[in-house]
Amino acid sequence: MSDPMRPPVSAPHPQGTPRSGPSRSRAALRTAVVWEVLQEALDRRVKATGRPALDVLDTGGGSGNFAVPLARLGHRVTVVDPSPNALFALERRAAEADVADRVQGVQGDAHGLFDVAERGAYDVVLCHGVLEYVDDPAEGLRNAVAALRTEGVLSLLAAGLGGAVLSRALAGHFTEAKRALEDPDGRWGQGDPVPRRFTAEQLTGLVEGAGLRVGAVHGVRVFADLVPGVLVDTEPGALEALLKLEEAAAELPAFQSVATQLHVLGETPETAGA
Repeated sequence: MSDPMRPPVSAPHPQGTPRSGPSRSRAALRTAVVWEVLQEALDRRVKATGRPALDVLDTGGGSGNFAVPLARLGHRVTVVDPSPNALFALERRAAEADVADRVQGVQGDAHGLFDVAERGAYDVVLCHGVLEYVDDPAEGLRNAVAALRTEGVLSLLAAGLGGAVLSRALAGHFTEAKRALEDPDGRWGQGDPVPRRFTAEQLTGLVEGAGLRVGAVHGVRVFADLVPGVLVDTEPGALEALLKLEEAAAELPAFQSVATQLHVLGETPETAGA
């Protein structure tokens, strides 16, 4: 359910965790901000626990777009996804990356999470592209949080309302833009493939309601989905400049409100107070 992100292995990070930033491609651009925030959180947990390998749960992790790069950093990743095809692709990708021993895929979903995953057993839980599709986002998120250890971190990524409204308007679909703006689920019509979208306030409210402290909020794909590909692909240095622009805008509420996706980093009270 997440966007492609396949960073190459690089030299060890000074804190002991191999630093593996996203490759400079348009696909990587779509997740670069999430990757940076997530790796910083992992580095902090590695330092705090004294364990170079963390236990990570990736709910809705699909074919391993996040799980495999995390395993390449040395972490142990359990992927829970309802799709057998996605899990088959995950197994193949993990084998190709030579991390099959650190990636486990199990079939399940957010509501029945503890039928296939252990409660309170993970240092980090990823909930990327899940809340848009579950029947009860609050319950799904509470389950994800319940999978965390006493000191743990949640990475939450979900579709942003403002980005959909802006993209429909810029495409000339003004009625659909207005419908998305007014719809309780942020949908622009029956043909909308996304069942639900969120504002930053809604996501932070869900995170706090699940008992976590909000550590950071970032807008993802503020400009990447709006800029014509030809401008990025043909202009020397344009991709790197666009990445820097995305990173600069990601933490500003004004730009979060029009981002295609929103990323919230949540921390357990014990982690936040450490």
